[in-house]
Formats: sequence, structure tokens, C-alpha cells
Amino acid sequence: MIETNQLTKRYGDLIAVNNINLKLVEGDVFGFIGPNGSGKTTTMRMLATLLSPDYGEAYVCGMSIYTHPQEIRRLVGFMPDFFGVYDDMTVIEYLEFFAAAYRINGPGRRKVCEEKLELVDMAFKRDAMVNQLSRGQTQRIGLARVLLHEPQVLLLDEPASGLDPRARIEIRNLLKKLGEMKKTVIVSSHILPELADVCTRVGMIEKGHLIIDGYVDEVMRKARRSILLLIRVKDRLDAAAALIEQHPGVKSVETKNGTVFATLNTEVLDYSELPTLLLENGFKLTLFREEEVNLETAFMELTKGLVQ
Repeated sequence: MIETNQLTKRYGDLIAVNNINLKLVEGDVFGFIGPNGSGKTTTMRMLATLLSPDYGEAYVCGMSIYTHPQEIRRLVGFMPDFFGVYDDMTVIEYLEFFAAAYRINGPGRRKVCEEKLELVDMAFKRDAMVNQLSRGQTQRIGLARVLLHEPQVLLLDEPASGLDPRARIEIRNLLKKLGEMKKTVIVSSHILPELADVCTRVGMIEKGHLIIDGYVDEVMRKARRSILLLIRVKDRLDAAAALIEQHPGVKSVETKNGTVFATLNTEVLDYSELPTLLLENGFKLTLFREEEVNLETAFMELTKGLVQ
């Protein structure tokens, strides 16, 4: 559905996007991760045919952004991070205006608009004035707008930016729905927890370079240098720590706040002997788990903190 080959964009001496190679298939929900100024928006604007690259190629739904921009725009829904709304229009009038721009005519136009309002859980605001909506409600109306023409590809630039916690959860649930609809979605963000439960794939961009691109579990494996175990026992914490430290698969042990933190050697993946060892020596386990690697941890491990 989306493929780029050495996609590059320069602004004078600044290389905003540097030789990006990316391939997404139908149903991929791709989390585009990076700090502000890393090249996320520039990449998405080129895919939306709103910006011309200086070098490289990109295909959307099998069509080149150079030779078929109009056809691509009919297949793409692009939502920028900030967009204006018109005064003196109700929500349903706003959507009908854009539906007409997409040449959705006749009695079916109102039905399409109503369906999209239902999808984004905004039917209760159909007769409200658009310029009186909250930031979160405006974002949801923006999503309804880009879905009017049933695009195959969605480019969502920071859809959760500036939202309160409840509105961010609502946007995240909407993104899950879009994934279930088999849309190909690129969603950019620098708020990593927003993407953790939604995306099937993630890409990390830094100073215009796509430094990581893969399925979420692959990225997590790359980020984890070694396994860290969190262990608690009912009593004799120091004795338990000393016993764990003697195990040949354990690299280091630290105790803090009633918990033993045991770092395993890099090559060790099987630690099933450790709980057995503790139980056989009379310790009563109250916690034994592996520390989870999340997107924030992965981002910190795999990037260097460079900005343009």
C-alpha cells in the first residue's frame, strides 16, 4: 500500500528527510515515532502529495506520487496536527461541505456523514457549532472528515497532541477501530504510550533518518540487551539476593525497596531454574516476573536524542 525508496527532502542545507525506505501493506498500523523536528510531518506530507521530494520515490496504492497525485489524493485521508474549522457551521454541515468536495452527492451524502459521526462517537454533537467543540471533539470530527471518502490509506499527524487524558484514550480507541477496518494507517506521535496498544509496526525517526522499522515485538527484542527479573520473597531478602547472585546465568543483582533486581547474562533466555532454586532453599516467592520493555524504553535504548 505504501512504499518509499530513498525518499529525501531538503530545505537549504537542512536535510529534513534523509533516504527513507519504508514498505507497509494493507492493514498495517504504523507508529511513526520521533521528537518534534525529526521529519515525521515532512514524510507524511510527501506521501499525501502535498510536498515534492528532492530525491527518491514513493508509491501509494501502487501509484507514484510524481505521476498520479490526484488519484492518490482520492485514496488517502490526511489529518494534520492542527487544522482550522469554519465558523457558523454545525458539525453535520461541516461534514456535508467536505463530502460535497469529495463529490459525494445526492441523498447518500447525509447518510455517509451520519455514519462517520457514529464511528467517531460524535453523533450527539451533530447540531453543535464546530467552533465551539473541545480540542478532543475537534480531533474526532477531523477523523470523521478524512474518512468520508472511504480512503484506503490514513495519514494522521499527531492526532493526540494537546488532548487531555480522557480524549487521548478516546482517540486511541478510534485508532484501534481503524486497524480492525483493515485501513493502512501511519500515525505519528512523540507520546509513546499512545501507540503501544494500537500499532502493529513502529518506525523511529531521528534527524531525518529512519533508524528503526519493524513489527512491535521485533523492536522490543532489539531494545532489550538482557533480561531483568524482579523478585520478592516473604522474608530474608538479602539471603535470597545472595543465592540468586551465585547462579551462573545471573550477571548482577541489586536490592531496592524490598525487591531483588537480577540482570541475566545477555545470552540467557531461560530462567526457569531460578524460582525452583529459591523454593528448594525455603524462600516463599511473592513476586517473580520479567521487566517489560515498552516503547519508551525501546526509544531511549535505540535512539541517541539527536534533533535537527
